[in-house]
Amino acid sequence: MDIRAILMGLAFAVMWSSAFTSARIIVADASPLMALSARYLISGLIGVGVALALGQTWRLTRVQWRATIIFGVLQNAVYLGMNFVAMQTVQASLAAIIASTMPLLVGLATWLFLGEKLKPLGIAGLIAGVIGVAIIMGARISGGVDLTGLLLCGVGVVALSAATLLVRGATSGGNFLMVVGLQMLVGCVALSIATLLFETPHISPSWPLALAFLYTCLVPGLLATVVWFWLVNRIGATRAATFHFLNPFFGVAIAWLLLGEPLGVQDIIGVAVIALGILAVQVSRQRRA
Repeated sequence: MDIRAILMGLAFAVMWSSAFTSARIIVADASPLMALSARYLISGLIGVGVALALGQTWRLTRVQWRATIIFGVLQNAVYLGMNFVAMQTVQASLAAIIASTMPLLVGLATWLFLGEKLKPLGIAGLIAGVIGVAIIMGARISGGVDLTGLLLCGVGVVALSAATLLVRGATSGGNFLMVVGLQMLVGCVALSIATLLFETPHISPSWPLALAFLYTCLVPGLLATVVWFWLVNRIGATRAATFHFLNPFFGVAIAWLLLGEPLGVQDIIGVAVIALGILAVQVSRQRRA
């Protein structure tokens, strides 16, 4: 892992973590599913347009199409859809913390169901992650967190973990920017159907909404995804996933800085324990790889 990969990994962690704060701003003035489907329409069209300009094609391999559809539905529609709805009542920092447990869930699933051997360091990391989540949830639940929103965030991170496990070889045939754009358009279609079924669209135009929406489309929506696929291609999925241990820190810090969300001692301790757990799991899997 060279210095360029490290810098790109740090950039990815910041961009990924900032998405929760921008989403919280968006759902304050717009219905969540409508806003998210519009985001994916814009980001997807930009991604496909740039890919075509670079000479890429949408004649993907069968594996790529499968990965594109699964990723588009599970990550873009279910995971982010659930989070956008939840963040009408749940703080961005809490949503970021829950989503950051994805590497722990993936590590647990590969150990229990896929036969991957996990070293004592990895097992300790899983235990630490559970303890960290318990510390934070104990403080938030006693403080009156919305349990429905909390459940939606939980369902979302399970969907994200499933997408991570099911999507393999998504860029092995090239055309990686085209894959990014198309999976966003798949998410747009799924979310548009959900909007028609479950939501009464509304919007209250404001400058914070406009700026947050533009930022979400271009930075977490498009650039962070491109950087992630670049990292996976350059250093491998296991090493790239190590950067997820930074997400709890950045997610909480950005929400505190921009939204003024409270940050207690239990939150700091819990975030640190979760981050160490994620790092332990990823280092354990990296050594095995």
